[in-house]
Amino acid sequence: MLFVCDLHVHIGRASTGEAVKITGARDLTFENIAKEAAERKGIDIVAVIDCASPPVIADIETCLASGEMEEIAGGGLRYRDQVTMILGAEIETREKTGGMSHHLSYFRTLQQLKQFSDTLSQYVTNINLSSQACGLTARELFTVADDCGAFFIPAHCFTPHKSLYGACTDSMTAIFGDAWQKIPAIELGLSADAYLADRIAELADKSLLANSDAHSLPRIGREYNLLEMESASYDELLMALWRQERRHVAANFGLDPRLGKYHRTYCEACGHIAAGEPPVQICERCGSHNITRGVLDRIVQIADYDEPRQPSHRGPYQYQVPLQFVPGVGTVTLNRLINRFGSEMAVLHQATREELGQTVGQKAAELIIQAREGTLPLQAGGGGRYGRALTEKDTGQMSLPGIY
Repeated sequence: MLFVCDLHVHIGRASTGEAVKITGARDLTFENIAKEAAERKGIDIVAVIDCASPPVIADIETCLASGEMEEIAGGGLRYRDQVTMILGAEIETREKTGGMSHHLSYFRTLQQLKQFSDTLSQYVTNINLSSQACGLTARELFTVADDCGAFFIPAHCFTPHKSLYGACTDSMTAIFGDAWQKIPAIELGLSADAYLADRIAELADKSLLANSDAHSLPRIGREYNLLEMESASYDELLMALWRQERRHVAANFGLDPRLGKYHRTYCEACGHIAAGEPPVQICERCGSHNITRGVLDRIVQIADYDEPRQPSHRGPYQYQVPLQFVPGVGTVTLNRLINRFGSEMAVLHQATREELGQTVGQKAAELIIQAREGTLPLQAGGGGRYGRALTEKDTGQMSLPGIY
């Protein structure tokens, strides 16, 4: 069976109103994430990666006590028999040679998560907050997570800030040593795709994940994974990442990387987003060396191959433009579409052109179809600014940087 999985969703606030992820939306609570996944998104498995925060642990225990959720035999929590919640933690590390990176740890049981939270509280200033700097190296954090029974994945591996390839190293093996063989997957991040990752030799035997890194409810599922498994549980998820007994990642669905915030190099002096052949080392417009290096430019720098070499186990990476990125699809239109088709996944992948036109008009329907088919013109993002889909007015101004 195929299951839709988003394995990187943040919590903005605990139910008490206490901040967990400062940049997260206030309504992004543990229970609201489950409701959004079940009622609007059509997602089968959601991993929430701020669960080591004690206020979030209290919310999880409340959900279990109320009967809204229950722990399942295969690991994870089941919400109203619709969505499986995986308990996770995102933690920041620092290498001794410099550079910070983020990592995701996933726990089979609430008890394992509590053990990890207790251990981590010795290394962080405020265990209540998300993505805290722990003072450990990535290899040391791996050991802590592994000792608690978690599996461990480097997060958004190529972004210029707080990622291993983007800020710390040219080689995962140099960071993890023999522990690299115990890590089943890496997370691509919004500004990369599988084709870019498959230019790096040491990633050939790893599963690849495309996750939303959602900081608000509408962003859940903007990237996700289709996994072949027997059921929606922690055990099955781990088997799929290790490709055991015919479980596997069947496909990644993600943004065209041009829509990501760090796809191309960005000039901090004049705001120019690079459009030339990567890697761009200085600003094409003003000549400044004060740049934020883009994901595409970084991958070209460290790539082992000029073209991707896709391993036989790799499923397809399918581009999607989330409805929030489609020009003219605002809150009212989005609600109308979800009410008509049941979930955002159904709108993106199942609704016909005719059905869309009857619901929101032919112009919006055509843009949604273009987004589905990958023909919507895009302007690349960089320097913390998302790329965007272009309107007819934009595409008439072909001097805009980054249109391709």
